[in-house]
Amino acid sequence: MNHKLPQSAGEKHVTLRSYITGFILSLATTLAAYVVVTNQTYSKNGIIAVVAVLAVSQFVVQMLFFMHLGQEKNPRWKLLALLFMMGVVFIVVVGSLWIMKHLDYNMMSPKQMQHYMDSQDGL
Repeated sequence: MNHKLPQSAGEKHVTLRSYITGFILSLATTLAAYVVVTNQTYSKNGIIAVVAVLAVSQFVVQMLFFMHLGQEKNPRWKLLALLFMMGVVFIVVVGSLWIMKHLDYNMMSPKQMQHYMDSQDGL
């Protein structure tokens, strides 16, 4: 059974099967990341690396199966939108990490602050 879904002019034909495949792959990468983090079978850096690889693979699945990147005749606008979106996500992620780092530093107790300052001075 091959259901055709509505599509804009110039795009190749899109099927319900491709959406279901994309959904299953997205779900599999999400569950794999969850299992890796909850079981903690890897070291801390290993978990970060595996989750990063799974995130990139899920990004590729999303772009291919849901955004249909590369299937239109003139992909410039979608590519430009993709690059802009990646820039915004980068700013949000880096900004959030920067804010959290400074909040962590500013929320230290006086004892922790003294220990941190002594370790910076080499004492």
